[in-house]
Amino acid sequence: MDELFEALNKRGYSAEGIHGDLTQARRDSVMRKFREGTIEVLVATDVAARGLDISGVTHVYNFDIPQDPESYVHRIGRTGRAGNTGMAVTLVTPRELGHLRSIEAITKRKIDRHPVPTIKEAIEGQQRITVDKLLRVIEEGELQYYKGLAEDLLLDNDSVTLVSAALKMLTRESDKTPVKLTEEAPLRAKKPLKGQGGYRKDGRGQRGSDRPGGKGRVKGRSERHGALTGRIH
Repeated sequence: MDELFEALNKRGYSAEGIHGDLTQARRDSVMRKFREGTIEVLVATDVAARGLDISGVTHVYNFDIPQDPESYVHRIGRTGRAGNTGMAVTLVTPRELGHLRSIEAITKRKIDRHPVPTIKEAIEGQQRITVDKLLRVIEEGELQYYKGLAEDLLLDNDSVTLVSAALKMLTRESDKTPVKLTEEAPLRAKKPLKGQGGYRKDGRGQRGSDRPGGKGRVKGRSERHGALTGRIH
């Protein structure tokens, strides 16, 4: 788990992690930072995440698909609370589709499948977020202290160039800093027995660089790894 949040930090995200070996003081410090919005992403193992009651979480990412449907429901329940909307995204390899079908069978909900976004799609998404932020600032007003500086800049630069520069500065562009995560042991899928509430082991999953077809992602709404993200209110 340490590798995961350290890798996120290398890619430019403000991330921290919690797991069962942390001291209570360290855990409290990390949770305080997340609630205050000082860190963007909280990475947690299932064990460490038990008992967390956090409001304002906008997204839950299952980096490792949960081993059973109950864990899935528990994880995604961290977002979309108190009438708010939220998004849960699960990264799935082809060999883990049995787990996904088990989750769908027990929850009685079809989870949307999506391929991992391309770099181009990711940048376009970040640009849309940046434009929305810029428009919100305009709506909020209180720009009088900046208008004089803007007028000075417009004397030597055209408006399109200035807006383009502002968008580029505010957009989180793709970071290709190399990161390496230790390969996980194969994961055995659990499928529900016919007519029973139990599970039987069937198939296997693998997290590693030799995965055929790479990762895919599935979306749903409201010791393996998950991540919470969002400013806490």
